[in-house]
Amino acid sequence: MTERFSMKTFEEAVESIRAQVSLEPRIGLILGSGLSPLADTIEDSTSIPYADIPHFPVSTVSGHAGQLVIGQLEQQNVVAMQGRTHYYEGYAMEEITFPVRIMQLLGIETLIVTNAAGGLNPAFTPGEPMLIADHINLVGLSGANPLRGPNLDSFGPRFPDMTEAYDPDLRRATIEVAQEEDIPLQQGVYVCLAGPNYETPAELRFLQVIGADAVGMSTVPEVIVARHGGTRVLGISGITNVPRSIKPRPEETEKTTHEEVLETGKILVPRLEKLIRGVLRTV
Repeated sequence: MTERFSMKTFEEAVESIRAQVSLEPRIGLILGSGLSPLADTIEDSTSIPYADIPHFPVSTVSGHAGQLVIGQLEQQNVVAMQGRTHYYEGYAMEEITFPVRIMQLLGIETLIVTNAAGGLNPAFTPGEPMLIADHINLVGLSGANPLRGPNLDSFGPRFPDMTEAYDPDLRRATIEVAQEEDIPLQQGVYVCLAGPNYETPAELRFLQVIGADAVGMSTVPEVIVARHGGTRVLGISGITNVPRSIKPRPEETEKTTHEEVLETGKILVPRLEKLIRGVLRTV
C-alpha cells in the first residue's frame, strides 16, 4: 500500500470536505450513468467537484457530473456521488473505491449504489430497475480486488465475509416500496466486468450459464470496500438494454451504445428516485 492510500491520505480528503460543509451524512449514494439527476433534488445541498477534493479520482465518462453533493433527502443527511470512476478509465481498484472510504470516514452507516446494466435475463425489459440480490466479481476473481495489499485494520478485517453483501432488510424495504408505488422491480445477480467494450454473444451466453441476470462495469468493488468497513449496502441496477442475442428484437441492426444507456436512464430515473426516496423514509 503506497502513501497515496494511507490513513493520512483519507484524512486529508475528509478534512477538505468538512471545511466546506458541517452536515454529517448518514446515508451514502453512488449514482451511475444517466442517474445523476437524483442528486439535483437534494435539499440544502453543498456541491463539491471531485477535482477540488485532495486525492479524489475524477470521472472521464460522459453523463457523470463528477461532484459530491451533501445535503438532505427525505429528511436524511446524505452524501451523493454524482458520477463515479471506473477500472476501465485506467484507475486502480484502490482509486475507484477511494470515495467509499471517504464516505465511511464522514460517518455513513448505509450505502445505496445504483448503476446502469445490461439485462441477461430474457424476462427483463429495458427501463426496469433490478434489485441486486448478489453479485459475481469476475474482475476480482481474476486478481483485481480492491482489498488486495496490506489490510486497513482501522476499517475492517483481513478476510471480510460476503455472504450477505446486500442487506436483507434494505432489500425487503425496497420490495415494499416497489409494490406501493407500482414499480416493476426485478431481482437478480449482477456480474461485474472490466470493460470498456460491451460483451460478445459468446460472453453473454457464458455469463448466463454462471448465473448472472445483469452485467455492468462498476459497483462490485465499491460494495466490497463498503462491506469491509461494516457499511450496510443496497444495490439497484437500471436495466438499460437486453441484447438481441439474449432477447430477439425486430431492430436487427441495433447495437448497444452508451447513448442508449443514457436515453433509457430517462425512464429509469423517476422509478429509481421513487425507490430510493421510499427506502430513505424507512431507514
